[in-house]
Amino acid sequence: MGYYDQTEMTTRFEEKPQRRSRKGYFFSGFVGAVIGAATVTASINYIPALQNQKGQASVVQQVQQSEGTAVPVVNNMKSTDLAGMIQGAKEAVVGVINYQTADTLDAQDSEAGSGSGVVYKKVGNKALVITNNHVVEGAKRLEVKLANGEKIAAKLVGADRWLDLAVIEIDGTNIKTVATLGDSDKVRVGEQAIAIGNPIGLDGTVTEGIISSKNREIPVDVDQDGSADWQAQVLQTDASINPGNSGGALFNENGEVIGINSSKIAQEAVEGIGFAIPINVAKPIVESLEKYGKVQRPFLGVQLRSLDEVSTYASRQLNLPTEVTGGVIILQTTANSPAAKAGLQQYDVVVALDGQEVKDSVELRKYLYEKKKIGDEMKVTFYRNGKKQEETIKLDANAD
Repeated sequence: MGYYDQTEMTTRFEEKPQRRSRKGYFFSGFVGAVIGAATVTASINYIPALQNQKGQASVVQQVQQSEGTAVPVVNNMKSTDLAGMIQGAKEAVVGVINYQTADTLDAQDSEAGSGSGVVYKKVGNKALVITNNHVVEGAKRLEVKLANGEKIAAKLVGADRWLDLAVIEIDGTNIKTVATLGDSDKVRVGEQAIAIGNPIGLDGTVTEGIISSKNREIPVDVDQDGSADWQAQVLQTDASINPGNSGGALFNENGEVIGINSSKIAQEAVEGIGFAIPINVAKPIVESLEKYGKVQRPFLGVQLRSLDEVSTYASRQLNLPTEVTGGVIILQTTANSPAAKAGLQQYDVVVALDGQEVKDSVELRKYLYEKKKIGDEMKVTFYRNGKKQEETIKLDANAD
């Protein structure tokens, strides 16, 4: 990391101690997980569920266009079984193809990966699709493959690597169906879960299972450096999720999207466990991507390292009291950032935010992103050269 000072102490901070195997983190994270690309189905506009209380499915939502608005119209075709609902839901599922620059100068762009997405909104002559960030990451150009096999150009609206979500835009002229977003807070363990996607190139594949857990938290290595950067809240299901399902949708029995499939445990000894981002977690992210092209979050302006990730020798150089066993080391502050303006310095060890203890960088980020807003003030408790201090920071918006 280029931001370290060239000192012996700094060199020792760069050295990571022996830590548990990466297998301890079920997977590297949503970005670049074993499941490559994926399927996703969702809708910011709440559209009537595909199946009514009597088990009759309306199957397809036809969308009429008006100037700048999306007007859902439910097709009253009826089905008395799950198959009818699935057929309607599949119409909103698309493939997403990522093309990147070829290695040779004279070669054309090559397909770097493919996954899935779901049409969730139609406004005017445009349609919007949710997928995963890692499905579209690094793309020079994108294509969407509709349910009827037609391929059309797609444009990236915005992406968020922390939640592994992205929104892309396509021509909506021939889009007749959008998906319905459900309410993941109402999901119960044991409920039916249906995943629709394009695993290993098999378009429109459907797998079924149940919700195994609705409150799992799993470590995510966003920057792929071997250390967890985030603790993601996910739905756990035993519906089969394979390479190509990434970004796809997890439906309930009413045909509503309750989650965005994002990863699968990458261990040979474990089968039948998949994870999805709860749709209620995804909704505000998608809305921000639509509006700003990015997710605006509170910004501290620091490079961090968890205290338990540095060697015993390096941690001793911080002169911390013996009772301090957890915290986050500031490796560098960004010029003119909120942290720099408040006087935080390299090798300060943050131990609490607003009086709430933080043991590592994951806890710090979760508190910052989930409890604070842009413009808020936040009290930071830290140790500098063994002395406990406090500063109040006013949070700005993230720059990237």
